[in-house]
Amino acid sequence: MKHQAHRLDRRRFLARTGLSVAAFQFLPSRVFSASPNERLNVAGIGIGSRGGADVDAVAGEGQNIVALCDVDANYAAKKFEQYPKAKRFTDFRVMFDQLDAEIDAVTIGTPDHTHTVIALEAIKRGKHVYCEKPLAHSVHEVRHLMTAAREAGVVTQLGNQGHSSGDIRRLCEWVWDGAIGEVREVHAACDAFRDVYCQLRNLPKFRDRNEVPAGLDYDLWIGPVPFIPYSPMWVHWNWRGWMPFGTGCIGDWFCHVLDPSFWALDLDAPSSIRAEVKDYDPARDGLTYPPGTEITYEFPAKGKRGPVKVVWHDGENRIPRPAGLEADEGLPGTGAVLIGDQGMIIHGSHGAGGCRITPEKRLNEYLAGSQREEKIPRVKNHAWDWIEAIRTGRQAGSNFDFGGPLTQCGLLGAVAIRFPGQTLLWDNEAGAFTNHGAANAYVRTPYREGWTL
Repeated sequence: MKHQAHRLDRRRFLARTGLSVAAFQFLPSRVFSASPNERLNVAGIGIGSRGGADVDAVAGEGQNIVALCDVDANYAAKKFEQYPKAKRFTDFRVMFDQLDAEIDAVTIGTPDHTHTVIALEAIKRGKHVYCEKPLAHSVHEVRHLMTAAREAGVVTQLGNQGHSSGDIRRLCEWVWDGAIGEVREVHAACDAFRDVYCQLRNLPKFRDRNEVPAGLDYDLWIGPVPFIPYSPMWVHWNWRGWMPFGTGCIGDWFCHVLDPSFWALDLDAPSSIRAEVKDYDPARDGLTYPPGTEITYEFPAKGKRGPVKVVWHDGENRIPRPAGLEADEGLPGTGAVLIGDQGMIIHGSHGAGGCRITPEKRLNEYLAGSQREEKIPRVKNHAWDWIEAIRTGRQAGSNFDFGGPLTQCGLLGAVAIRFPGQTLLWDNEAGAFTNHGAANAYVRTPYREGWTL
């Protein structure tokens, strides 16, 4: 009883979430009560690929890995062997039932379609949650997770690792300093993994029957999705290009590439979204992602900034060359350009990697006249930020109140590709499109029997 009481005492965290634009917001009560030297007991769920790296990052910060859970014993074998003291599970629900009192926090690295059911179970039990991006598979799930985490007072972190970089903080400080003037337009792109995201070549084989390999609990892998027979076309990697499980290129990369603009410009929800697609018929090809998209978001004015247009390009589409860009200045295949009325900022992916101000004349003017104060606290890394937030009673940098709206924008784009050439008007308070009933059917996707929120 004494051990259990200690565990419950260690879960007194704050009920309010959020990150100040310029500094960390501290939670006023229910702070983690362990000593600074006490380790968190962390469970990893979905550990075969990206999730395994998240487990390693937490362990690298000196925390205890007490349990590992994966639906495929073979795919996760190396990670199981790496942490021989961790108890092994196939079903996350069984893990929570057996080890509830021993787990403080979880990392979630499963495919998109199971993020929400796992994260909600963890939140319900008072666990802190680090969840890979995109946070969820539908807009409704995102909003549900945000509410649940806020009400439970747990510390959360979206797995957009670049949010903890120095470059993203530098970019925000440049924008807030007026280094490139007023920013009204952003172009972002991702040209990576085109053969993964667009599975048009494999559509004829979608319903083929295949034998489930030994060691894989495919029923658990499917989770809440209406049942589809197993195929090696999506287990384990290419699920990102199949819309029942993944969210295509925009779902996988929006949270990395647009993270800097989202933070620097204090973006939230767009008022409209319009998608153009290449060589793609949604009625025929909607089970997978287009070979190329151009998705335009219009964000209304907010506070002292004016309206902002954000254009997403992926696959075979590239960022168009902005007027006034110096001839020797290149554009990223994966990255973004923030266009201000006095200059531009160009950066790569994952936390504004390699961010730079152009033209050089404007950079020199800014450097000559700026004090270049650091307005945002620097952090060691993304896992450290989450762990330290738990210890000190604040929220992590990309907590669900930041990562949720960021994910929602990407998922709204994934809805828009199903209605190319049509402008969808979004009412964020209602969580619905106001001019397109058919699009609303994709805001909340169906769960199969036995699975609920």
